[in-house]
Amino acid sequence: MNKVAGLILFIMLISPWMSISQNQESLGEVLDSLYREDQFYFGVTYNLVRSKPDGVAQTGFSSGFHFGFIRDFPVNKKRNLAIGIGLGYSTNSVNHNLLVQENDAGAYNYELVSTDQFTKNKFSLDLIELPLEFRWRSSTPESYKFWRIYAGFKIGYVIRSTVKYEGEPKDFKLKQVDSFNDFEYGLTLSAGYDKFNVHVYYTMNSIFDDNSLLDDQAIDMSTVKIGLMLYIL
Repeated sequence: MNKVAGLILFIMLISPWMSISQNQESLGEVLDSLYREDQFYFGVTYNLVRSKPDGVAQTGFSSGFHFGFIRDFPVNKKRNLAIGIGLGYSTNSVNHNLLVQENDAGAYNYELVSTDQFTKNKFSLDLIELPLEFRWRSSTPESYKFWRIYAGFKIGYVIRSTVKYEGEPKDFKLKQVDSFNDFEYGLTLSAGYDKFNVHVYYTMNSIFDDNSLLDDQAIDMSTVKIGLMLYIL
């Protein structure tokens, strides 16, 4: 299945969950008992690579930017417990010393390079994401500042992948690199007070597919994304 077909299937699978009610609620009802919380999110993370093969190292700041919408579904009368289902977008980069090159046959080769050989060596992944959260907060209809703990699961589909290298023997850029896994999934946790919160996303699968080998060993790397998350209504 190619990436376009996979993305269409992914959207078809999640679309039933993404319907948003068009019912209008009066201001009094929202303030009294029908309020919802934290339906838009914006985040920035540091992407820490784990399970690196011997010799592979990160060489600079590896960043991630995340934003999206989560529909909040309170599940109790106090509305401090809820389930959140959303749709978001994420762009991530990792700076490293693993050289990824495409050969004449269209396959990819991997080797370690010295940091003296390059000024930039990174890969970037853009994803459409589906977050699912189980939410607790100390909110009330009148309070906009409260404690929260949101734990959940997130799955993402890679819609764009690039490799950029600047150094010896020559500069190059690869687009839509097939050796990256099409999907990324893992566990999430956001906790804090008021709008800014600590956020952790522990991915559970490898960045590269099973055919990606370094010295005949699988490149079974994954990431832990640690940063701040901003929630607003």
